[in-house]
Amino acid sequence: MSHYLIKQLDGIDNIGVRTGTEVGAAHGTEHLERLTLCDRSNGQGEPVPAGSLFIFIGAVPRTEWLGEAVRRDSRGFLLTGPDLLIDGRRPPGWPVERDPYYLESSLPGVLVAGDARAESVKRVASAVGEGAMAVTLVHRYLEDR
Repeated sequence: MSHYLIKQLDGIDNIGVRTGTEVGAAHGTEHLERLTLCDRSNGQGEPVPAGSLFIFIGAVPRTEWLGEAVRRDSRGFLLTGPDLLIDGRRPPGWPVERDPYYLESSLPGVLVAGDARAESVKRVASAVGEGAMAVTLVHRYLEDR
């Protein structure tokens, strides 16, 4: 979460941030009235009054399934395009006679868009734009083959 949002939330008395908690149930007839919050460490549920619910699922990339095939930064985000270059040079083992495309990973032809990409903006609109850009880059990649 952005630092400025953390500071804003911290200063609002009627907003609480709970970690290690999941929503067990939502209750209400015409609208949300109450939640049952469950502590994941012990499974204990606690009913709390609520008129709104905002969920933040975190910003940890789930990229480990790629193994060593694709390079990541120290936090697990996928490196692409210019972030793969080392002192302006292509990464070691790069098998193509061109620099990686902007959204291209260390595996030629594998493009990355959205929050899993290192140095991305981490906003929905940006991810949508990157997805559209990826389509163009896929066409370029296929034309070059």
